[in-house]
Amino acid sequence: MLLDRSVSQTYIEDCEVCCNPIEITVKFEAEYLIDFRAEILDQ
Repeated sequence: MLLDRSVSQTYIEDCEVCCNPIEITVKFEAEYLIDFRAEILDQ
């Protein structure tokens, strides 16, 4: 997974193994990753 360090973001990506949707949230500060969360969404 490639992340754009210039912006904090939340997006949904399908799992490569089970194809379930995963909500990815990343937060950057001064281009350093300060928070990463991945949550499987209910179907």
